[in-house]
Amino acid sequence: MLKQYLQFKLSQKLSPQQIQLMKLIQLPTQAFEQRLKQELEENPALEDGKESKDEFEDNMDEFDNSDDEYNDNETIEADDINVDDYLSDDEIPDYRTQANNYSADDEDKNVPYAAGTSFTQHLTNQLNTFRLDDEEYNIAEFLVGSVDESGYIRRSLSDIVDDLAFTQGVYTDEASVEQILNIVHQLDPAGVGARNLQECLSIQLHRKEKTPDIELACDIIDKAFDQFTKKHYKKLLQKFDITEAQLKDAIEEIERLNPKPGGSYAGNNKMVEHVVPDFAIKIVDGELDLTLNGRNAPELHVSREYSNMMKGYKESKDKSKSQKDAVLFIKQKLDAAKWFIEAIKQRQQTLFVTMSAIMHYQKEYFLTGDERKLKPMILKDIADEIDMDVSTVSRVANSKYVDTPYGTKLIKEFFSESMTNDQGEEVSTREIKKILETVIEEENKRKPLTDEKLASILKEKGYPIARRTVAKYREQLDIPVARLRKKI
Repeated sequence: MLKQYLQFKLSQKLSPQQIQLMKLIQLPTQAFEQRLKQELEENPALEDGKESKDEFEDNMDEFDNSDDEYNDNETIEADDINVDDYLSDDEIPDYRTQANNYSADDEDKNVPYAAGTSFTQHLTNQLNTFRLDDEEYNIAEFLVGSVDESGYIRRSLSDIVDDLAFTQGVYTDEASVEQILNIVHQLDPAGVGARNLQECLSIQLHRKEKTPDIELACDIIDKAFDQFTKKHYKKLLQKFDITEAQLKDAIEEIERLNPKPGGSYAGNNKMVEHVVPDFAIKIVDGELDLTLNGRNAPELHVSREYSNMMKGYKESKDKSKSQKDAVLFIKQKLDAAKWFIEAIKQRQQTLFVTMSAIMHYQKEYFLTGDERKLKPMILKDIADEIDMDVSTVSRVANSKYVDTPYGTKLIKEFFSESMTNDQGEEVSTREIKKILETVIEEENKRKPLTDEKLASILKEKGYPIARRTVAKYREQLDIPVARLRKKI
């Protein structure tokens, strides 16, 4: 049986222009420059460079007063877009807070180096110093080609044997491959070609000049690696019948080794992405001074040539169909140019107003650089302050950087939740994490503090938080558990 009923739904729609504006706001400086360049290439009615104020106003007047005969043609037929796809609340998912100063939908513009020896070629060149027959050389070359950027061979020997047969036509066995692998282990940098961390450290130690400390370090890595990684120092002392001083010296030798030998190769070139600050905050005469990166404020104007074309059509008496089609194209380009110029102005204003509100909200921090002075602040606090949507603040915070007297910072780092201390005051979780980090730095490394003990210390300092919360903050700070922080 079919039933009919009415359902009322309240929803907010965004126009395509509003969506494009939000995308512009989200772009950091470098990505914005790419977007600007793209728009200039695609729209001949848009030009960059200085133009006198009078000329610009004339252009705008000519455009605004253009023939209304085609006003209906400028309407874009498009489905309305649901705002829920673009707006969000304070709970921003982790994947939306990852920023590398590029827009998520930007193409990768990295240009590879034109010269230089690759890491693989560097290793292959060294094979010529060994006496190898053709089959041995092919196996060695294949093994070198299997070395990853960190310097490891992550694949099993059985897989390598199969691949040699299928792709190289080399039929061999695991024992032969392992024999050639031992040759690869003699290449530089030391430790390259290892199948795991234990083998990597062992290779490096065995290539060092033998001393009592090195020999003990070799025994620890080769015979008690699991106990070493878990820092069971008492078991190591008993197993090798050594003193604490001897164990400490051996561990110091191990700590000098490189766990990622591939990363040490100078020829392993990578493009370095430089963060371009979108804002700069300076302290001038004891007051904060905020500036927007000038690259976000380009000088754009509507093409006078295109405006004159429109003017010429308006003044002509005979209007052919081809002229009408041409003027419709011109009008669309002028529309787009004018909108883009206005959108950039609105973007500049939105960025500046948002960052200004953040700066004043966190004034004590920006004046001192002390992270303990960071006030609890969520997106909604700033959104309410500037009377904008939370999603707009989110777009600014998650993708923009600010140059401060204390370094270049991602703006979203200034946001944090709050908790109440024993005085009934709201404090930032960033403040608590900073105190927790300081307590751990100052602890006795021979007897590191457990999470329960850390919670007790924080409680004494006026921050009553549970042990599980301490564990969460510690993990967010990338600090290991007490047992793994232990030192001799």
